[in-house]
Amino acid sequence: MADKNTADIGFEKQIWDAACVLRGNMDASEYKNVVLGLIFLKYISDRFDDKYQELSEEGDGFEEDIDEYTSEGIFFVPAGARWSEIAAKAHTPEIGTVIDDAMRAIEKENKRLKDILPKNFARPELDKRRLGDVVDLFTNIQMIEHGSEKDILGRTYEYCLSMFAEQEGKRGGEFFTPSCVVRTLVEVLKPFKGRVYDPCCGSGGMFVQSAKFVENHSGNISNISIYGQDSNPTTWKMAQMNLAIRGIEPDLGTYAADTFLDDRHPTLRADYIMANPPFNLSDWGADKLKEDVRWQYGTPPAGNANFAWLQHMIYHLAPAGRIGMVLANGSLSSQSGGEGEIRKNIVNADLVECIVAMPTQLFYTTQIPVSLWFINKQKKQSGKTLFIDARKMGTMVSRKLRELTDDDIKKISDTYEAFADGTLDDVKGFCAVAGLQEIEKQDFILTPGRYVGIEEVEDDGEPFEEKMTRLTSELSDMFSKSHELEDEIRKKLRAIGYEV
Repeated sequence: MADKNTADIGFEKQIWDAACVLRGNMDASEYKNVVLGLIFLKYISDRFDDKYQELSEEGDGFEEDIDEYTSEGIFFVPAGARWSEIAAKAHTPEIGTVIDDAMRAIEKENKRLKDILPKNFARPELDKRRLGDVVDLFTNIQMIEHGSEKDILGRTYEYCLSMFAEQEGKRGGEFFTPSCVVRTLVEVLKPFKGRVYDPCCGSGGMFVQSAKFVENHSGNISNISIYGQDSNPTTWKMAQMNLAIRGIEPDLGTYAADTFLDDRHPTLRADYIMANPPFNLSDWGADKLKEDVRWQYGTPPAGNANFAWLQHMIYHLAPAGRIGMVLANGSLSSQSGGEGEIRKNIVNADLVECIVAMPTQLFYTTQIPVSLWFINKQKKQSGKTLFIDARKMGTMVSRKLRELTDDDIKKISDTYEAFADGTLDDVKGFCAVAGLQEIEKQDFILTPGRYVGIEEVEDDGEPFEEKMTRLTSELSDMFSKSHELEDEIRKKLRAIGYEV
């Protein structure tokens, strides 16, 4: 089933609206962790209660046996941490402490969640009356009634992440990549089996969509292994929760860490790498990494990490591995700081398989135009690169936000497939295949518009002179009508005492 368009979401918005009761004067970045923590707690408690009821009805006395739950991928919620007990204390002064204690108890019983769950509900600045109100609202919502067990929290979690990203502005981009962008990467790469890696994984969106892809195509999620890393401890924990709910067991390193300076997967060679690294990052530790083994194609400039990210990922690719990543458009043409030379070396190594120019307004957090880079160590079409100009794609779902539709994403992935199979015909204004020599003629600039050209306007068969006679006649009629309306307006104004 296709993902819901953001504009069509219902249940998720109910959760969000409920959560907003809590905000008060708190910054979005602060109350994000509170809201997501509560959503997580309510959901795992609902799943536990459902199984608990089932076991109680069987009458064998196994309802407190932790193995009965963990064997089905359900987190065990110990007595004292269950939502019914939290709800009963919603309007007591100690509600914050009750929730913190519940989080600690759940972590103790579920090793996977150790040091992951938020435990700051008792802090004085969190209004306990409002917290109790939100607990009440969540109590009246049965999450497991609204969809599949894994899907509903995931959708809710993802929706709330997007809303927080919108509210936090630029900072929101640190943990959230729009779903339609991630799905485009996934639909092109098709990660059915192998090691999937994201070196700046944020809240884990790339992994979630990879798992969805496998499930939607009747594959086995256990055939993919998840590796990731993120430098922000809060974001790292959000990703752990997001994936835990989906039944995905990742290796995100033992702690949050900077990918450049503290690579938590130094020996990893991934089959698929998907990432949306921070755009044009200037302070990335270049001075400490001057002779780094990862810079196979040239030392990245200290003032921009774009080609540091790209080379880090190429370094971590398996011999037949592929990359799908988001980069600011500057990376396609920049010559500063040696970037042009690095790009030239990567192109000459025959690694660049496809470049997609994306439409504007896809991101809540930035207006910087972006492109998708697809890197392949074993290109089916050696010596050739596919260029796609998708800037006209997408549908505005709000005044500020554009989304790629399912059909848009399919068109991009189908175009890529046809190219890989050697059956693609160039479509002027949309896609073109270029060889290394042609790219060299363009000074190794990879902007798709240089290769796809301008879309041809279909000839309607009407001779030019006839068309101009017809159009000028229509324009003359419009002018006449305009004058009539103008006179009518003057008369109306004159009648009420106004002259124009």
